[in-house]
Amino acid sequence: MTAVDTKSPPLRPTEGQLALARAIERGEQRSESGITRIPASLYTDPDHFAREKAALFDRMPQVLCPSAVLPEPGMALPHDATGRPLLITRDADGKAHVFLNVCKHRGTRLVEGQDVQCAKRLVCPYHAWTYKLDGKLLALPRPETFPGMDKADYGLAELPSCEAGGLIWFAPAEGADFTHARQMGEDFDAFAMRDLHLFRRKTHSVKGNWKLIMDAFLESYHVTRLHAKTIGPFFKDGVTSGDQIGPHQRAAVGRLEEMEGVDLNDMAALRRVVTFAYQLLPATIIIPSPDYVNVMVLMPQAVDHTLVEDFMLIPEPPVTEKARDHWERSWALLDGGVFASEDFRAAELGQQGLSTGAVEHLTLGTLEGGIHRFDRIVEEALRGVN
Repeated sequence: MTAVDTKSPPLRPTEGQLALARAIERGEQRSESGITRIPASLYTDPDHFAREKAALFDRMPQVLCPSAVLPEPGMALPHDATGRPLLITRDADGKAHVFLNVCKHRGTRLVEGQDVQCAKRLVCPYHAWTYKLDGKLLALPRPETFPGMDKADYGLAELPSCEAGGLIWFAPAEGADFTHARQMGEDFDAFAMRDLHLFRRKTHSVKGNWKLIMDAFLESYHVTRLHAKTIGPFFKDGVTSGDQIGPHQRAAVGRLEEMEGVDLNDMAALRRVVTFAYQLLPATIIIPSPDYVNVMVLMPQAVDHTLVEDFMLIPEPPVTEKARDHWERSWALLDGGVFASEDFRAAELGQQGLSTGAVEHLTLGTLEGGIHRFDRIVEEALRGVN
């Protein structure tokens, strides 16, 4: 009897990912043609921040978390950091939902805490109105005291949402278009993100404008300098290429000296020599390392204060101490070292400096073109918003 090969076929990059890798292989460095400038007030003016919040964070589709946060049916996660009391659930059929975390009886917060909960039902702590995880009102005590009430009219308030490529997106307003979210999902499927395991998540409080944090992931100029003692040496002599999918940016940095002879159609081999980075409007960053993925969701609280939730996704749960130690060291390197101590700290120092008024414009060189492009994307979204 012939043995059956149950191994999954190797992952392949998308056409867009492969095109960026080929451009790097040819040495085609993406860069601006000259110096560009951005007004410093875009990072410090409360009125401008209010316009950004109204145009971007109160309207646009945006990432809430990776799918791996709710890996199984029958799970719910309260989420407050967007400024709304949200409740993310995965119902009995495995479908993800985003609701307002509000009981439709008297407006009580339905689920307390901040951690993932496993439950088949959601029970209001006040009067025990009970909901299914798809938002439908299942039961209530003393139903005869609500004569003529149709339970179908009292389901939880659901917000538009979309799950694609291992990410759960939502939109605060009706009429949201998730076309680009689904397009991005094709790239993230190439990293098998929907099958990854959540190893760690942590929320950082950064005393800086949200765009200063995004900026660190939109240029390669700082990498060998700010990150000299951490990841900088791995990016020496890198070549950068990039493009756009709708309002979202996709970048790749390759190490030319290591690319010769590599099968770029093999995603595992490609990830060892090319580092991709994604900047999803309004404020999510995806960094796939060779064997894991970091997802960072930025949630602005004020013009000079941003919450950043960092999620580390790994191929499978660690089953040995050696494996756990490996992932712990990777987590400490990026979340605690590269991100918290270097990128986020640089954003805080930048906010301190820009707030003095000493710098009227940010001056960007040819290696910082991603920041200039992101500024144009944001400005386009602001048009038409009072």
